[in-house]
Amino acid sequence: MSEVVAQRDGVRVEKVTTSGAFELDGGSWDVENNVWLIGDDDSVLVVDPGHESGPILAAVAGRRIAGIWCTHAHNDHIDAAAGIKQVQPDVRIALHPDDWPLWELTYPEQRFDDDLADGDVQTVAGARIEVLHTPGHSPGACCFHLPDLGIVLTGDTLFHGGPGATGRSFSSFPVIIDSIRDRLLTLPPQTRVLTGHGDATTIGDEAPHLQEWIDAGS
Repeated sequence: MSEVVAQRDGVRVEKVTTSGAFELDGGSWDVENNVWLIGDDDSVLVVDPGHESGPILAAVAGRRIAGIWCTHAHNDHIDAAAGIKQVQPDVRIALHPDDWPLWELTYPEQRFDDDLADGDVQTVAGARIEVLHTPGHSPGACCFHLPDLGIVLTGDTLFHGGPGATGRSFSSFPVIIDSIRDRLLTLPPQTRVLTGHGDATTIGDEAPHLQEWIDAGS
């Protein structure tokens, strides 16, 4: 089941919530993930297919999947991708190549199909989606900006209340702060921030707290 969180000119953004375990560095944590569908009645782009493919495919409801884009390669953002490809084998999975070391922890024998790069643009159902490379939570972490809808999908880079976690392998607090300051907080203040976990926020609500985050550290 999905929830429509934004729509304009026939394009809508839907949220599907999935649950499972995030695993890294020998630890395991139960988490709920936000999976995002961007499209219309005919086709959708799936962003961050975490955990079970069943709820995601139910929300897709037979539409053509225009692609799978992953903000980063932690298992809880990619581990339903294989199940989706079993149903629509022509679907291509895109990820920034700097996250290959994380990807292969989940898929050691299967590479993703396409490399995302900063500045890449794809149009789905008339909606322009721009790639912003925002490393820090992981080396290849990206955010996806939909300027016409006033939305940015931030994965685990920026949340309601601050930056994503940087205490585990392949992460860096100074780098994520640079990414947020230089690539996200420069967006219009009214831009809605749709996150990988938890509630949405806006750029304007988060921007005043940058120095607090820096002072608090990782």
